[in-house]
Amino acid sequence: MTTLPDRGTAWPQLKTEMERRGSGDAKWREGKTAVYVFNAGADVLKVQKEAYTMYMSENGLGPAAFPSLRQMEEEVVGMGLELLHGGELATGNITSGGTDSITMAVKAARDYKLSSNTELNDSKLNIIAPWSVHPAFDKAATMMDLELRRIPVKADLLADVSAMSSAIDQNTMMLVGSAPSFPYGLIDPIAELSVVALDQDIWLHVDACVGGYIAPFVRMNGVDIAPFDFELEGVSSMSADLHKYGYCAKGASTVLFRDKTLQAHMIFDCDDWPGGRMVTPTLAGTRPGGAISAAWAVMNFLGKEGYCTKHRQVTDARQAIETGVRELGFSILGEPQLGIVAFNHPELDAFALYKQMYRRGWFTGLTTEPRALHLMLSPFHAEVTATYLADLKSSADAVRAGDNDAVQEAKYS
Repeated sequence: MTTLPDRGTAWPQLKTEMERRGSGDAKWREGKTAVYVFNAGADVLKVQKEAYTMYMSENGLGPAAFPSLRQMEEEVVGMGLELLHGGELATGNITSGGTDSITMAVKAARDYKLSSNTELNDSKLNIIAPWSVHPAFDKAATMMDLELRRIPVKADLLADVSAMSSAIDQNTMMLVGSAPSFPYGLIDPIAELSVVALDQDIWLHVDACVGGYIAPFVRMNGVDIAPFDFELEGVSSMSADLHKYGYCAKGASTVLFRDKTLQAHMIFDCDDWPGGRMVTPTLAGTRPGGAISAAWAVMNFLGKEGYCTKHRQVTDARQAIETGVRELGFSILGEPQLGIVAFNHPELDAFALYKQMYRRGWFTGLTTEPRALHLMLSPFHAEVTATYLADLKSSADAVRAGDNDAVQEAKYS
């Protein structure tokens, strides 16, 4: 067991030790990591770091003490809502990450359902979602004693809206669609889910943690992205991660609502203790000021033009990968439009290929059903697609030659 040292250690010595420990980590700066890290380039990284440190000691819990953070949060949320077609009544908050955003949306939907005077049966309240939905919904359901009904996706790996609709009962409190799903990088038919939500008067949450801050710009770049956000009348809430394709510092996400009456069911308000009334918008008490300030700085640094440029690099990299892997005999799962692509080979085991690529320094992702290689691409990957494809070819040759040890456990973000 590690114990606190009796005497302190000089910072130069600690820094050297930290650098040594990090030497064995994934080489994301070299572009060999396609999960966990979003490398938008040295210019964005510089803004992240400097803006974060300017407010790293400030606490978003105290808006009266730090009105600068409140203003920056409001402006970041406003920019997100503009991109995602939020109307004049739309609102939201910055959270610590996608799981936080999803949990708070589920909490709001649950309390909304409980306040609606709807007659319930003796069963738990339930959430209906496609099988491909993120495990953050399982976490939220576990914490709130809810039932999560994962409905099998269709052959095209998209949400089966008809099957989801058939699973609705009087205790259904939320429908979910992904834009896109993490495993496949595919946008569910949100417009169809919106129709069901309106017809059945059910809260529809769109999990755009991955896509919220890339899809609008890919659309600006000329790609036909189907409606998936608040422009659809049935969408009640959304989650969209700033620290993913918003290229902001970790951890920062946004949870967004069609109007304040829905957001109100998320807010915590407590005055039954000796410290006076405490109101917090999300589950967290302390809210790191650096995450808020870095998000504000990066979004203003890039602007729409900068984001369009960065995201064109992402989609160019994805298209280059798609072309290259098809030439190697792989098949793409579905028709990805954003930054995620998953692909497999009819003869070669994806897990064995993963291990070969890992040996060559690549740390990426996998899907288990179907078994496939999985990439979540960043702008920097546009510079290393040729290297990736060359290593994939040599990995495929190694597997064909019989060096086909499989990875035992998939790794996910």
